[in-house]
Amino acid sequence: MDAQQVIKEQVTGNPVVLYMKGTPQFPQCGFSATAVQILKACGVNQFYSVNVLENPEIRQGIKDYANWPTIPQLYIKGEFVGGCDIMREMFQAGELQQMLEGVAQA
Repeated sequence: MDAQQVIKEQVTGNPVVLYMKGTPQFPQCGFSATAVQILKACGVNQFYSVNVLENPEIRQGIKDYANWPTIPQLYIKGEFVGGCDIMREMFQAGELQQMLEGVAQA
């Protein structure tokens, strides 16, 4: 399977997907750490995360998939939401919490 197929399966097969540098427990960049904190502040403690540092094909592929140049990238119910700055703005406006309502949360 090529990177685009893998990404499509990850994004459509999981309610919340975060492509990030590092892991939720050990983020390896400040923007990824902030993205994880925002999700937790929305009550999402369990989500599917992909460490792009482990796979260069996915790291480049996710940028192509959403036509978005930076990581982290958040997907909710298969839909690209945005990166760290967009997540922060949406969280402050209450929009991200609304998007995450009803999404499977553990």
